[in-house]
Amino acid sequence: MCLAIPMQIIAIEPHGLSARCIAQTQEREVGLVMLAEIVQVGDYVMVSLGQALQKISAEEAKLTWSYYEEILQLNKH
Repeated sequence: MCLAIPMQIIAIEPHGLSARCIAQTQEREVGLVMLAEIVQVGDYVMVSLGQALQKISAEEAKLTWSYYEEILQLNKH
């Protein structure tokens, strides 16, 4: 099973097909071709297997990370 990770767009390539995104402290090159919406620097997207799947709000990104942190804490016990 693959998890989608919320990431923030920090730069968009001039051709508009990919973007540089950050999650926590990790930066990745992410494809944008699967998105139905236009995105811009500062937006958040859900990323799986190197592709942005959906634009989300900052609140949704924060909530998703809190869920992941909770799951990690449960797995430590």
